[in-house]
Amino acid sequence: MKKLFYFFLMVPAAIFMAMSPVVNKQDALEGAWEFSYEGQDFVMLLQDGYCMFTQYSLSGKKFVLTSGGPYTVADGKVKIKTEFNSADKSDVGKFHEYAFTLSGDELITKMPDDGFSLTWKRIDTGGKNLAGNWRITKRKQGNEMADIPLRARRTLKLLTATRFQWAAINIETGEFSGTGGGTYTFKDGKYTENIEFFSRDSSRVGMSLSFDGKLENGDWIHSGKSSKGDPIYEIWSRMKE
Repeated sequence: MKKLFYFFLMVPAAIFMAMSPVVNKQDALEGAWEFSYEGQDFVMLLQDGYCMFTQYSLSGKKFVLTSGGPYTVADGKVKIKTEFNSADKSDVGKFHEYAFTLSGDELITKMPDDGFSLTWKRIDTGGKNLAGNWRITKRKQGNEMADIPLRARRTLKLLTATRFQWAAINIETGEFSGTGGGTYTFKDGKYTENIEFFSRDSSRVGMSLSFDGKLENGDWIHSGKSSKGDPIYEIWSRMKE
């Protein structure tokens, strides 16, 4: 288990290691991936050129660590820029380039030094429902909508076809303020989250929260009540630098 934890302490620096066949299309990796080991759950989301990885225990309601950032695929390799790492803020801003083995619904990753390998199973292929990398651009405060400009300190929500994860981060200082994630559904104007991990409050694991939701002019209108019962009315837009 110690070696496995070390592997993920280095994520995203050690997400991918090279073999063949060569894959050059970024969307080949898009979607959600998972595996479990000794009661620990590992989930990786890749969508719209952004990746988030999390280690947690669903049965134990315990969050361990998370990391992520933008990625590109070229020449059979993945290049990742770390924008947050809850276990090592000094990794923020660093670039890492690795390759991977992809075969059907299996993704094999390797440690670069000792050949330690892991096999991920695909959960979904992304591209459906609300799949995308989103950030809050407007929030209702009182009776007025307030703009939220893009700054170094930001809240992102990455969704594939079936899974979500939000992260509150600062890409300049490396400050990590919190994360949560799990599965979601979006149907008939209702967006429902099923929480599997929550870094700030493990008692919320297992909760399901439903919101009103709709897509309008490319934006995601999100309203309802937070896990604390506070009213929410937000506009989320796809992430653009």
